[in-house]
Amino acid sequence: MTSKTKSPKSARAAEIVIPDRLYFRIGEVATLCHLPAYVLRFWETEFPQLKPVKSSTGQRMYRRKDVEHVLRIKKLLYEEGFTIAGARQHLKEEHKAEKKQAALPFPLAPAPDLAPIRQGLRDILTLLSARP
Repeated sequence: MTSKTKSPKSARAAEIVIPDRLYFRIGEVATLCHLPAYVLRFWETEFPQLKPVKSSTGQRMYRRKDVEHVLRIKKLLYEEGFTIAGARQHLKEEHKAEKKQAALPFPLAPAPDLAPIRQGLRDILTLLSARP
């Protein structure tokens, strides 16, 4: 196998398309991500980013964002060889990098000449202080 050829596992991960729905049950996520449900439940305890809401009946309901997190965690652990602690730290650093705001682009125009404005303010001050 050459370095340009994808392994079957990474090819499968690249093919996963998340359906356009609001919520997914744990079984649906398990099937979609090719993982057992018990792995998803375990990852919920290990990764704070993975927080599915629970329905009134106690069923885990994963949002699209949760499914994307599952796929990212799976890639870190299974393909990139991270440990659970390492993957947790990596995701935390990625989240910090996303939160950083880019510098605001200020125009590079030359500073305006403030001398006339200063002179006008001095003239006003002179007039006000000359009054009895």
